[in-house]
Amino acid sequence: MYSTPWCGYCHRLRGQLDREGIVYDVVDIEQVPEAALIVEQVNRGNQTVPTLVYADGSAHTNPSVADVRAKLAELS
Repeated sequence: MYSTPWCGYCHRLRGQLDREGIVYDVVDIEQVPEAALIVEQVNRGNQTVPTLVYADGSAHTNPSVADVRAKLAELS
């Protein structure tokens, strides 16, 4: 999950994923410039978070936990 420390949507999604037992890594786009570029690429130049990038290269911006569950099921 690409995120920032101050993003309320990021905190909400992280809590939901934690409750669901979904494992994820967090990358702070303010601390990792390359990560900010990845987020911009999938969001038409915007640094919109949370952005999740999956193993197949697809991405979700500000997804619901249901969206994440569905994508992970599709990938497994």
